[in-house]
Amino acid sequence: MSKIPVWFDADTGVDDATALLLANKLDEKLQIVGISCVAGNVPVEQVTENTLRICDLMKKQYPVFKGAGKPWFKEYHDACYFHGNNGIGDAVLPKESYEAGKEKAWDALHEAALRYEGQLEVIAVGPLTNIATAIVKYPDLNKLIKRVLIMGGAASGGNVTPAAEFNIYEDPHAAQTLFMSGIPVVMCGLEVTMQAYLTSEEIDEIHGHHSSVTDFYYACTRISHRASQRLGLPGLCVHDACPVLFAAYPELFKGEEAGVYVETQSELTLGKTVTDLYSDFQFPEKNTFIVTDIDREKFAKVMIETLTSYRD
Repeated sequence: MSKIPVWFDADTGVDDATALLLANKLDEKLQIVGISCVAGNVPVEQVTENTLRICDLMKKQYPVFKGAGKPWFKEYHDACYFHGNNGIGDAVLPKESYEAGKEKAWDALHEAALRYEGQLEVIAVGPLTNIATAIVKYPDLNKLIKRVLIMGGAASGGNVTPAAEFNIYEDPHAAQTLFMSGIPVVMCGLEVTMQAYLTSEEIDEIHGHHSSVTDFYYACTRISHRASQRLGLPGLCVHDACPVLFAAYPELFKGEEAGVYVETQSELTLGKTVTDLYSDFQFPEKNTFIVTDIDREKFAKVMIETLTSYRD
């Protein structure tokens, strides 16, 4: 099987960093062709710095591009309370050895989509501002991208408001632009990502291999792991790993085709991904594959095997 060309779009915090570490090591299945940075968990300047430093950690110099520093129409709010002041759990990485590209993220994405002639897949694990900006600027993009796999949304309740999940809430207008674009979407929302967790024992097993990558993973997850324990969760949810692993191992997941649109008007339900998944009323178009279930044991096995395959 030929590799899937992948564009990775992130607001590099703790689970974004983990997703990037996974995607890099799954190189028999996925080929990262570029990375774009968007404001989300932390400001875009910090996201870009984190991304470059993680590329150095992986001993790769993927093309990295800075994108949107704020949502289209609403005020920006970070998630440092969960991801630490620097977005990666206040873990320290050496200063980056190379710089981000001069092009804007949406321009670089369009160039890559042209280059791969309709085969490019986008994995987006932050707010969707970069992706939507590219869609609006380049009307041909909906024919050039094979699909967009996102971590975002929820068919039921949210995690930043009762109605909305963080990535969608941060830029609901951008998210609605993607869902209405005609590009096939795979939505890994809270239904599945809350099942995609690692227990304390599994995190310790990863750390026990003591490579620079596993030591970083342990350090960067400490704040979010403690927060998860305070919330009474069974482990640390690795939300952003889900679209990466869906691209590489779709057999680990279950889901259904559904119609999805984003609430952009109501203050109380702003950012809600409105679906017909559990509704008698059905939208006229099924524009999204909503992932609803994961084999948790196999997920953990792949996570442990992939992260511990890094060697210094």
